Amino acid sequence: MQTVRQNEKLSRNRHRPVCALAAALLVASVASGCAGQSGDGPGPARSASPAAGLPGAAAGQAGPAPAADARAEEVKRQQAARVAAAKKWGLAQVPLTAPAPPARKPHLTTREGFEIDGAEGEDLPPVFTTVPTEERVVFLTMDDGSEKDPELLRMMTELNIPYSAFLSDYEVSDDYGYFEEMQKRGVTLNNHTLNHPYLPGLSKDEQREEICGEQDKIEQRFGKRPTLLRPPYGNYNGDTLRIAKSCGVKAVPLWAAEAFPDHMEWREWDQDLHPGDIILTHFRGPSDWDASMVDLVRNVMKTVTEKGYAVARLEDYV
Repeated sequence: MQTVRQNEKLSRNRHRPVCALAAALLVASVASGCAGQSGDGPGPARSASPAAGLPGAAAGQAGPAPAADARAEEVKRQQAARVAAAKKWGLAQVPLTAPAPPARKPHLTTREGFEIDGAEGEDLPPVFTTVPTEERVVFLTMDDGSEKDPELLRMMTELNIPYSAFLSDYEVSDDYGYFEEMQKRGVTLNNHTLNHPYLPGLSKDEQREEICGEQDKIEQRFGKRPTLLRPPYGNYNGDTLRIAKSCGVKAVPLWAAEAFPDHMEWREWDQDLHPGDIILTHFRGPSDWDASMVDLVRNVMKTVTEKGYAVARLEDYV
């Protein structure tokens, strides 16, 4: 049996200002809402219409306009809020808005080279670094849980940037409330084991305690059993995947890029982002890398937005 290892770096010292889609919707909505006020538009003011004198025609034609106006106002309100939030948090560009989630989640398979020797034919959780999609979206994930910065919660909420947390209990147990608040804000809490060990070096029973123990802990503390596992350091073997499956894990997302407050590191040869890439970072603070979580997110979003990507919610695709 072959252990497939991918190293996770735990260094301790370490879309566009106005979303094109939102703008298009805004223009379309405003045009629709205002058309009835112009003699050139298709609304009630066009008295030459054969239906203009029919009973109920005015009511029928005027009906959609208020709804269109309301939609236009909501688009304007949301965009204004994003612009204000970007300015508040020091982003040079407003984060791009992700498209609607797919009606059907993509089929996931284990990335080539990440397979377990001798496990052919076994229905094991897939291990992957990129989600299959043609949309220009990437996924932001945060590991461990040592830094519990309330500014991170406010920033991500105000900017409406989705992210996923992979928690190790030994890091979060001193303040479960922080992660309860995170969960209330729509963040999914996933499994990163109880104590962050090198899993292939453990016995089956020890791996079971680390993986399934964290499954139980998260379910008990936060009310929902995780379906995603990220093994510490990206290291796993056949026992890891079999045990994870036995206690409810459906998939094992690793990462294609890793974010730090001052740079990005890449797995792929072209040193770039691609549709569906998973970005890894950590809950770290000034004591670890001389920067805050806000600094980290600011750098990540600068890179992501400049490259024309939006951040989408991983669990909408996986």
